[in-house]
Amino acid sequence: MALRRTITGFSNPLVKFLRSLRDKKHRRREGKFLAEGLRLLTDARACGVLPEMLVMATGRDPHPLLDALEAAVAAAGGEIVEMDVDILAKVTGKDNPQAVAGVFAEFDTRIASLDRHAAPIWLVAQALRDPGNLGTMLRTGDAVGAGGLILIDDCADPFSVEAVRASMGAVFTQKLACARWDEFIGWLRAGEGQLVAASLRDPTDYRIAAYAAPCFLMVGNESQGLPAAYEEACDLRVTIPMRGRADSLNAAVAGAVLAYEALARLEG
Repeated sequence: MALRRTITGFSNPLVKFLRSLRDKKHRRREGKFLAEGLRLLTDARACGVLPEMLVMATGRDPHPLLDALEAAVAAAGGEIVEMDVDILAKVTGKDNPQAVAGVFAEFDTRIASLDRHAAPIWLVAQALRDPGNLGTMLRTGDAVGAGGLILIDDCADPFSVEAVRASMGAVFTQKLACARWDEFIGWLRAGEGQLVAASLRDPTDYRIAAYAAPCFLMVGNESQGLPAAYEEACDLRVTIPMRGRADSLNAAVAGAVLAYEALARLEG
């Protein structure tokens, strides 16, 4: 049976707990993260993932999707909490919060948990620092039917409110793995897999490159790109021609361009 309660004060310990999930240290300690918005939570439910706690604004407008979400959480024995919209704004850090948020258990992000043959394409990001870019790469992975996103070294937290919001629900459709470089390359070379880097080091035009599945498409840090040693360890280095004054694309955009080209070649 679901636990239901109503929060009426900012000083309630639950409000403090929910606000703490905006901080990476507390997310890691609790093993939980916060997601906001009816569409995002509905996408999670469609993927078979329900929040452990459903937080709703009192006085919210009725909606059949919200009713269905509430019923599913209740049936699963989750917790349902209602609070004033101004308290919910304090929780999410947004002046105009959406009427619903959910607390989810973090996923298994061990690289060993991945099945490399689950999809022909995987996205890999090294030292990606912008949570918006991270979320965009998750959306790209969902769009191209990638297996997931592998985060190498010190990347933005994929469970931050900003990254989850930017993923537009793809955080629930894509596998996520986090690893140091040595761990990742050791895992990759223990089985099949072509590692392709977006690079300027003796590259091939991305439109004529020979892609092979499972294909791991790797982009580097937004400002510094990939370390030279990482590029040298790749099976293939590709470049996207620049016709204007810019010398590179945004990391997430580059990942999307490469993903669609690789997919087209693999399916062709």
